[in-house]
Amino acid sequence: MKERIENIFKESIAVKEATLKSNVDKIVSIVESITTTLKNGGKLLFFGNGGSAADSQHIAAEFIGRFQKERKSLAAIALTTDSSILTALGNDYSFDIVFARQIEGLGQKGDIAFGISTSGNSKNVVEAVKKAKSMGLTTITLTGCSGGQLAQISDICVIVPSNVTARIQESHICIYHSICELVENQFK
Repeated sequence: MKERIENIFKESIAVKEATLKSNVDKIVSIVESITTTLKNGGKLLFFGNGGSAADSQHIAAEFIGRFQKERKSLAAIALTTDSSILTALGNDYSFDIVFARQIEGLGQKGDIAFGISTSGNSKNVVEAVKKAKSMGLTTITLTGCSGGQLAQISDICVIVPSNVTARIQESHICIYHSICELVENQFK
């Protein structure tokens, strides 16, 4: 059991190192884009499924509350939290549009749509990014595997070079925390 635990940690470290090596410039671009958007009065719209839904809530909370220092609240919304909206849209339309429809109602040009999908192919995340692009929002995505469809349609896509969902999610959290820290440092 100890050996397996050591291997899990080593795999996680290796994936994070590979992610950093291939994506550091993209992460810098994300920080710059988010900082500019927030300073210009825009907002961040986060969305994903399952663990990525939880991550959407986590990162939105870091912006609204604080990450490491006291500062003003920063405009961020997790589109994964309103069960009435999600179930109504899923029932009345299709689960494929639960995020796109919210972007249509809440998003404005100058905002950022931030989608998370470990495969890069989650239909509702893809549809939301398409809707956001058609409305003039900046689109940022975090994926894994080959990046899937999201790598082809996003303004900025960070691909974690792994096919293991747990390792991808662990890297995503490190990316979010890096973004939160660096953006937060730009605000009082």
